Amino acid sequence: MRPRVAFYEAGLNNKDFTAASELLGSTHTQHNPRIADGVDGFRDFVAGLAEEFPDLRAEVKRLFADGDYVVAHVHGIRVPGQRGTAIVDIFRLDEGKIVEHWDVMQPVPETSLNPHGMF
Repeated sequence: MRPRVAFYEAGLNNKDFTAASELLGSTHTQHNPRIADGVDGFRDFVAGLAEEFPDLRAEVKRLFADGDYVVAHVHGIRVPGQRGTAIVDIFRLDEGKIVEHWDVMQPVPETSLNPHGMF
């Protein structure tokens, strides 16, 4: 499994902080205002997901890499049966480990003015 896909599988889908943290660098700068900096911030985020959204699933649709940056186009569904959220995650790597993260999210609407979909 590709390392960044493994990060989603471990951290978000399995809520396994220990496995996901192996893919994090010793520092972790977070740009999502709901997640604290550092490995401890990510641990608290995963614990919150496990408690609030135990059935959350993140499906990586596309991955793009450019030097030390990886961009993921993701379909996140917090509760089965919901349309979910289109997410773009941007990761900066250092020596192959995630050290910085940005994201943007948009709810998947019920209808669209075009036939293309978000994924």
